[in-house]
Amino acid sequence: MKLFPAVLLATSLLVAGLSVAPATNAAGTNATDAPKNPFELFDEVVAQGDGVKVTRAQLDEALVTLRSAAAARGQNIPPQAMRRLEAQVLSSLIGMQVLLPQATEADKAAGAEIAAKQIVLMKEGAGTDEAFARQLKTVGIGEASLIKRLTDEATADTILKRELKVHVTDADVKKFYDENPNKFEKPEMVRAAHILVGTTEPGGGEMSPGQRKEKLALAENLLKRARAGEDFGRLAAEFSDDPGSKNKGGEYTFPRGQMVAEFESVAFSQRTNQISDVVTTRFGYHIIKTLEKTPAQTVPFAEAEGDIRKFLEFRERQSQTPAYMGKKQAAAHVQILDKELKEIIDEANAAAKKAADEKN
Repeated sequence: MKLFPAVLLATSLLVAGLSVAPATNAAGTNATDAPKNPFELFDEVVAQGDGVKVTRAQLDEALVTLRSAAAARGQNIPPQAMRRLEAQVLSSLIGMQVLLPQATEADKAAGAEIAAKQIVLMKEGAGTDEAFARQLKTVGIGEASLIKRLTDEATADTILKRELKVHVTDADVKKFYDENPNKFEKPEMVRAAHILVGTTEPGGGEMSPGQRKEKLALAENLLKRARAGEDFGRLAAEFSDDPGSKNKGGEYTFPRGQMVAEFESVAFSQRTNQISDVVTTRFGYHIIKTLEKTPAQTVPFAEAEGDIRKFLEFRERQSQTPAYMGKKQAAAHVQILDKELKEIIDEANAAAKKAADEKN
């Protein structure tokens, strides 16, 4: 069981998986040394140092990717938060350019392996390669660029793990478990499969009454076939309009509060292996098969121990990272040329240093 998935997939340094280490061309020189067009000569430099150069165009590109990703999730970044986010992204871009030249071949190999696993997880989450490609298009990045960014990010994190001295004892792990019982409460869960016959047009509009009648007839026919013993997963793969689950036999595993109310109520109330009548939601007509129900429980220490250790190691690295990166950036004579961004970054670094000092 992954108790801290969002934390463990994050790195100590990066914002939203962004990395823009300078690319090299076929001659092995820094691509920023040879502008692609004359206008690049006039691009504002936001930060610079020995081996470090972050331009306004690089920063804006990273921010566009972040905003697009947020919009794709239905989130909006408030204007008052944008300048602080811009400062965080700038810190990340500087940090990547400072760290990556230290990478050993082992660091690079580890980074590539981690990135490959993350890509697999992302594709599984999307359901199909086509759905994954559409998601990438929505946020304005190609798969090759994403792989490079994830690889650089994982490589940088590997460097930090190697450079920072982090030691978490068995006693630390057990103490965290004992003092945070609420974090190890596993809610009631259900594993259910469904076939969705959608009733919305690709643009989001509602189908006509005649079209809905045809869709309902299809759903009722599929229900008969499922109850007659046809393989439910194969029916989902062939007929379901839910791209997120159709290639997984229509399956989802979820607690209460994640699905629309009509869907959730049926999935939790049915017996194991029971197939529902046709269920109507705003998405269309569903046929739901309840596969497994798990009661609420407390995760045993033995099961949680590994994730707790990783989390505590990550947290300790986080506390050490500002001081470590500060030394590295000072050695590279890094200067932040945007006065307002510099003030925000200096304020954040001072707060991190104060927190680390208080901890020690």
